[in-house]
Amino acid sequence: MTIDAEAEGQVLAENRDGILLITLNRPDRLNAWNAPMRARLVALINGANSDAAIRAVVLTGAGTRAFCAGQDLNEGRTFDGARAEEWIEEWRRLYGALRRFEKPMIMALNGLAAGSAFQTALLGDVRVGHAGSRMGQPEINSGMVSATGFWIMREMLGLSRAIEMVLTGRLASAEECHRLGLLHHLVEPEEVLPKAMAIAAELAAKPPLAFKLNKQRFCAATQASFDETMEAARLLHRQAFDAGEPQRVMGEFLNKSR
Repeated sequence: MTIDAEAEGQVLAENRDGILLITLNRPDRLNAWNAPMRARLVALINGANSDAAIRAVVLTGAGTRAFCAGQDLNEGRTFDGARAEEWIEEWRRLYGALRRFEKPMIMALNGLAAGSAFQTALLGDVRVGHAGSRMGQPEINSGMVSATGFWIMREMLGLSRAIEMVLTGRLASAEECHRLGLLHHLVEPEEVLPKAMAIAAELAAKPPLAFKLNKQRFCAATQASFDETMEAARLLHRQAFDAGEPQRVMGEFLNKSR
């Protein structure tokens, strides 16, 4: 996908002494993302992976309310089954880029991380948040299947917790996320980004080959189940969007929120 100027304004990138700070920049929409934003993020991550001048990446959101609310429902409610399959391929590319990133990837969670943003955050190496950094998998409330979210949560938390969070769609508090290990550091809101940048610098100073080989091993150890999950997600979302339930539920939600 061609990266357009609007997407460049919605996903900002700044090199801070070798640490690439990427900021999701749609605060009026809680930084919810669409296809051009996802394509821009993939390009930035892949570029940083191959750029010797970039030693680490920090990903955060603009504003004070959200890291990212996940999928832009205005986009999602226009999907049919065929577009849903393409959509899953977009996630395969983004999640694959995150999984293959061989340098430090720190998530600075300045607020809500929901749905695909929760999943993206969990694919980072270290997560920093504050007391308002709620996290969860609310897809079921929008009529969507949580195929990839279930897999990531099962890897992180185990089967029982993953089932409960998928079926309830609830958002966990920052305290619960910290207790479960989903958030590694809880700091004051104004310290989230500085703490994330400091961790990025600390990890970037580790022996680079050992760091790279460790991350390659993390990816390889879960690649087969990741591939199976993405194929299941493609089929399940095709079925759901062909039936029309996600579009109907998303449309009802958007109409109520106007």
